[in-house]
Amino acid sequence: MPAELSVTHHRESVFQRHPVASYFALTFAVSWTGALLVTAPHLLRGETIPKMSGLLMFPVMLVGPSLVGILMTWFTCGRKGLSNLLARMRRLRVPAGWYAVLLIPPTLVLAVLFALKTFWSPIFAPNNFWVGVSFGCIAGFFEEIGWTGYAFPELSAKRNGFAAAIFLGVFWGIWHLPVVDYLGSATPHGAYWFRFFLAFTAAMTAMRVLISWLSARTNSIALAQLMHAVSTGSLVVFSPPRVSAAQETTWYAVYAVALWLTVAVLATATSGSFSSPQLRDVPENTRNPFG
Repeated sequence: MPAELSVTHHRESVFQRHPVASYFALTFAVSWTGALLVTAPHLLRGETIPKMSGLLMFPVMLVGPSLVGILMTWFTCGRKGLSNLLARMRRLRVPAGWYAVLLIPPTLVLAVLFALKTFWSPIFAPNNFWVGVSFGCIAGFFEEIGWTGYAFPELSAKRNGFAAAIFLGVFWGIWHLPVVDYLGSATPHGAYWFRFFLAFTAAMTAMRVLISWLSARTNSIALAQLMHAVSTGSLVVFSPPRVSAAQETTWYAVYAVALWLTVAVLATATSGSFSSPQLRDVPENTRNPFG
């Protein structure tokens, strides 16, 4: 076999035999390398990473899940896989009840902050940083090409949908590690950074279950992108701007509990139904979200 054909065969066999591991390895490598390149000048000079550089890491990291998701779909499923990916990204015609699910993130964020403001301190009053909506739109569109478009279907093909979503959610939280100290208003988190990371990952894992559940039940990446956009946008828009690192860690932890309670309610209401989309054409889904 010619050397060129041998390399191509090896590449395809590795990706096809280990699609999930390949996706995570490539996504983390691309995203974290990009984040390192943004911060390298400051790290080499022994400087504290400035706020602007920390924020710039995030759009650079978005290249990882989106680009790798497209490439892995091509490597493992060919043109038919790419066609199906694009079809699910355009799928917005679903029963109106599914769009009501998009109200969960802002409702819970505001409920948690108003409760903490009322029973603990006025410092938890929600912010109104409406420019933050754009952060959510960009993150939701690009990230879900990979997380929902490729990783979740591959994971759920061999395990229960909830287990697959939780597994993906934990890795999704870890993926944020380079920018975890720049996601909230109380930066840097200093001695609280690990506790904040745990609270943040717990919240994001629950949110990943909701996103995956929504996409699986509707076979729509577009709905997952909207849910992600609303989730991130709500956090950026409403996060209280003057809380301390400890207070921010606390409110993220409470938010995580609220999200997991919501997951439990939905799981009970739907009898644990978590149908998994496959990388193939699936008939129109017209089921009710809670039926």
